[in-house]
Amino acid sequence: MGSFKMSITQRSEFKLRHRRLRLRYLYDLLRSLVDRDMKLLYKRSLLGIAWTLISPLLQLIVFIFIFQVILPVNVPQYSSFVFTGLLVWTWFQSSLFQATGVIISNRALIRQPGFPNEILPVVTVTTGLIHFILALPVLFIFLIVDGVRFQPIIILLPLLQAIQFIFTVSLSYFLAALNVTFRDTQHTLGVLLQLLFYVTPIFYDIKNVPSKYHIFYFLNPMVNLVNAYRSILMYGKHPDWMPLLLTVVLTIVLLPIGHRVFKHQSNRFVEEI
Repeated sequence: MGSFKMSITQRSEFKLRHRRLRLRYLYDLLRSLVDRDMKLLYKRSLLGIAWTLISPLLQLIVFIFIFQVILPVNVPQYSSFVFTGLLVWTWFQSSLFQATGVIISNRALIRQPGFPNEILPVVTVTTGLIHFILALPVLFIFLIVDGVRFQPIIILLPLLQAIQFIFTVSLSYFLAALNVTFRDTQHTLGVLLQLLFYVTPIFYDIKNVPSKYHIFYFLNPMVNLVNAYRSILMYGKHPDWMPLLLTVVLTIVLLPIGHRVFKHQSNRFVEEI
């Protein structure tokens, strides 16, 4: 009986040790792949990581010219308002677009026996998160110039980043799996993201949208996230918890479904690519 109990104990310890080694392996692999992506992205680039800011800054200049000079809109601290939305949106958009083609662009890794394919969409979203974090100091400069005083509520920033991270990974699993079978998924996504950009209050305030359309806006998780970021960064107050909670619930539902779809499709990745 004692030896039987000992064998159970040993087995449990072995499983626990195996899980720890597996997590350590995945962490090291994630770090290596993100590092590889960052190096490849800026290889032979004169401006390097500065490209992270060039696109949103150019968009910001255009929006300021149009909506502050040509067609003035009544949005206080407009530069900070727009730049906050642009950074959040850029992370979301670039991560989804890159994740959609991540299986096709990593044929060599996919064909290696035992390679954990499910880590690849996570790599693209993590790379986007790093770009977002690197751009935060510039956003803080905009906020300070606009007279924003940071409040203790800013400690919720990592929470919002975590919600956006997991939500984006959930969608990335679907898109990565779908693109292997339907190669025009990435092109279709580009059009859909462009449409979604205009129905997300990036360069305009949702208060300017007729109230009868608000329900459609709040069904868009990115609207809830953008508003939450602005609440804690610009206005120093708690975000609207109910829409944010709906986004969290949606994420909890989508993540396991997306991962299961991805795992099911992964059995045919080698054949399809």
